[in-house]
Amino acid sequence: MDVTQSNATKDDANITVTPWPYTETAAAFIILVVSVIILVSIVGNVLVIVAVLTSRALRAPQNLFLVSLACADILVATLVIPFSLANEIMGYWFFGSTWCAFYLALDVLFCTSSIVHLCAISLDRYWSVTKAVSYNLKRTPKRIKSMIAVVWVISAVISFPPLIMTKHDEKECLINDETWYILSSSLVSFFAPGFIMITVYCKIYRVAKQRSSTVFVAKNGLERQPSQSETCFVRKDKFEKESPSSNSSESNQRQEELDDIDLEESATSDNKPKSSRFSNRRRVDGARCCPQRTCRISWVSSQEQSSKQLAVASKTKVAQMREKRFTFVLTVVMGVFVLCWFPFFFTYSLHAICGDSCEPPEALFKLFFWIGYCNSSVNPIIYTIFNRDFRKAFKKICLLDCAAHLRDSCLGTLGRLNAKCIFECHQKSNQEETAN
Repeated sequence: MDVTQSNATKDDANITVTPWPYTETAAAFIILVVSVIILVSIVGNVLVIVAVLTSRALRAPQNLFLVSLACADILVATLVIPFSLANEIMGYWFFGSTWCAFYLALDVLFCTSSIVHLCAISLDRYWSVTKAVSYNLKRTPKRIKSMIAVVWVISAVISFPPLIMTKHDEKECLINDETWYILSSSLVSFFAPGFIMITVYCKIYRVAKQRSSTVFVAKNGLERQPSQSETCFVRKDKFEKESPSSNSSESNQRQEELDDIDLEESATSDNKPKSSRFSNRRRVDGARCCPQRTCRISWVSSQEQSSKQLAVASKTKVAQMREKRFTFVLTVVMGVFVLCWFPFFFTYSLHAICGDSCEPPEALFKLFFWIGYCNSSVNPIIYTIFNRDFRKAFKKICLLDCAAHLRDSCLGTLGRLNAKCIFECHQKSNQEETAN
């Protein structure tokens, strides 16, 4: 039966029921689609929060921005979208004027906080690129949390006016439709943060391009050094001064004096100079002789030092690659956010400027409105597609990497899961993550 036919005027009770704008089939389809959006938004963003808080690879302080952004998306999915769906399906506001005011304020708050979060993330990335050393020392969890608090305060200040300026109508829940408010709210909530975000990322791209064009020549990350050095004592009466150009004579000299040489290999520390370690010993090369009675030729092995430097360089390179991948992911997130919300804010502002002469079709405007809400569900999908660390964390949370192990060896005699085995599986997963 058509829903519109059932909503007729009831003469016996003198109650006029507003006809629903959709048929049962259309209403069921819309409810199904929006329910999927809500479910994906909640589950996906909860996974993001758990992944950042539990994965070692994602525990960087700046990732707290993503936790806060995910919280905003969850709140949109739980406190805003369900009421928007009910209002859309029923064709009128059912929940009273008081909740209407809070609903509109929360809608503006959460959606504004999303773009202000992205704006703060772009500034954080820019400072980390242009002031790598000084800013990264200041990039502590406390500082990031303070920035997040500022983001929410700014969003609350922007969203507070609708709480006062709402039209109090029991059957309609409409935000202030005056031109000045539409333009100012659109500017502050979307266009200004979006402009800042795009400008900052263009600067990040420019800096990255300049750095990539600069070539630093260093083989294996190190300058060439002697392959080894040894510390030896040579009796002065048997030490003969050699010519620096004669490598063969140096080799013969070492061979002849082998019986009188006490070899002593030593690895130098990265933070201790060699002179402090051998305070009474003097370094000489193959061309110089010590004036002391006992002479020392020092060839201190640098193999361990080189390996340490290579390890540090390797870790730095891995961190830089991870930062570069994550910057790309956030660029995609911001681009998708702009694509989702730009049609709505553009048509919303255009209608305020032109009036009815350039008013878009109602169905198109509603489509743009719901595309904006869809943005709350896409960020976890973007993280999964473009970031390996998030993929690993999501797999770990969902126990996908332990499924085979659980199936093969973690089932008890009665088919119950062995808790010890599950713990060992997670412990092994953590060790592999640390190794990577």
